[in-house]
Amino acid sequence: MLPFKCAPWLTRNTSIAVLAGLTGCSSQLQPNTDVACADVAYSVYDPAEPFNRAVFAFNRTVDDYAVAPVARGYRYLPDFFQTGVHNFVANFGEPKVFINDLLQGNPMRSVNTLGRFALNTTVGVVGLIDVSGMAGIPRHDADFGQTFGVWGIGNGPIVELPLLGTSNSRDAAGRVLGFVVDPFGSNSDTVETLSTISTVGDIVDGRAEALPLTDSLQKLPDYYSALRDVVAEHRAAYVADGKQGSPENTTSQCTGAPADGF
Repeated sequence: MLPFKCAPWLTRNTSIAVLAGLTGCSSQLQPNTDVACADVAYSVYDPAEPFNRAVFAFNRTVDDYAVAPVARGYRYLPDFFQTGVHNFVANFGEPKVFINDLLQGNPMRSVNTLGRFALNTTVGVVGLIDVSGMAGIPRHDADFGQTFGVWGIGNGPIVELPLLGTSNSRDAAGRVLGFVVDPFGSNSDTVETLSTISTVGDIVDGRAEALPLTDSLQKLPDYYSALRDVVAEHRAAYVADGKQGSPENTTSQCTGAPADGF
């Protein structure tokens, strides 16, 4: 198990969709927590490692030749454009964060999330501008995998999902539930269009944010095990953050870089 250090990064909870987490990073590395990664105990149980490695090889091929190149090009776009995409995707995902806040028994977080969504959707022009952040209302993340962890459900074995990346059985179940749950509950063409835009933006923006991490991990002798351990560590910190339940936390995540640096 590799030692990893933490560093601040802008992050969000992605609304995972096909191709969103090919390397497991854009979908899984979202602890957004005050809890120092080095202080969080985590375990890796990978009984199906040979099979998982085969799926990982497929995912990496798709990522190397499709998703990552698009993400690298996206990083050359003007900062204001990337910020707008990031803010829109984050805001569109707030209703699911709100649901998980309630399920986790975090009333302060749920009020915080609802207030952010209402303000950013209206004054912030459908979330393109993070007015709430400017007003000092912090954002936090929450998903169903985290909720299951807060309820005391264990990680389970590692699973490498085709086109969705590295996970564990608990978080994989959370992803499936995340696909099913539609907080908007609308057949509106406008909502459907916004959802599609959010999904595409989520895939590209999330992968672009993960590039420094994956580029670093790919230099290590075993990319699969390094990424698998980083994901496990992040998810452990993410669950600890949910149990902590405070909306007043910093946006941070482990970089996945070895302790001696890049």
